[in-house]
Amino acid sequence: MTSSQPPDQPDQPDLLDHLSRGDLEVTGRVVGASNTTLLARCSLGGASVPCVYKPVAGEAPLWDFPDGTLAGREVAAALVSAAAGWDVVPPTVLRDGELGLGSVQAWVGPDPSAGAGDEELLTPPGGGVIDVVAPAAVPGGWREVVRGEGWGGEPVVLCHADDASLRRMAAFDAVVNNADRKGGHVLRGLDGAVRGVDHGLTFHEDPKLRTVLWGWAGERFDDDVVALLEATAAALDGELAERLSQLLTDDELLAAELRVERLLARGRFPKPPPGGRALPWPPF
Repeated sequence: MTSSQPPDQPDQPDLLDHLSRGDLEVTGRVVGASNTTLLARCSLGGASVPCVYKPVAGEAPLWDFPDGTLAGREVAAALVSAAAGWDVVPPTVLRDGELGLGSVQAWVGPDPSAGAGDEELLTPPGGGVIDVVAPAAVPGGWREVVRGEGWGGEPVVLCHADDASLRRMAAFDAVVNNADRKGGHVLRGLDGAVRGVDHGLTFHEDPKLRTVLWGWAGERFDDDVVALLEATAAALDGELAERLSQLLTDDELLAAELRVERLLARGRFPKPPPGGRALPWPPF
């Protein structure tokens, strides 16, 4: 069996240490991002891995999130994902780089150094499981989220697959109170797994869930999601809470604990708030 992991890339258990201690070199920039988002490589012991570096200094001010906190929230989401076994967020650390303190996250997908001509790099955002299509083109078995109009006034449907990994991501977003789950924040890795990126708008103490993954709204959790919620509750009662307390306020941490308790008590995916903003903009 061949491995999809490049020969110069460290094993997954060592990736956090690699991202934390390696030499970080900025190689490019993601254009169109609302905050400074830099392509980089992290090198350690002869191994080099692609990553994304988001310096705190490049965060745009927001009216509803405290200034300079988005990088820490990225790391907090990764900690919850890893501690409870959600496997949604790629390995992410908080460290210094060329532009100061920021989050550094393992790259998802083909190595960008392969070149823009590589066909694999042309995989559309959404990981092949989220799309906006004409009503007649919704794939069989997919969940419709909302109907609307395209740029030319044509009818379109925002929809996503009835996929177990995506369902797990939707529950995870409810845990971390993700206010920005766009379709473009869902990517497919080289291992075929679907993962989420861009978790800077998470852990607000007020309800902020905005997502394109409303396809299971109101439905009961399956056993897998219940087990993950129980693992999250247990982790928040231990070392995870101490680590999160260095990244979040006491009120934000308490709100996260209460969200998990409520999700377990209700046993169902949340529904969009009546009259409230439920979708991120733009959806992709």
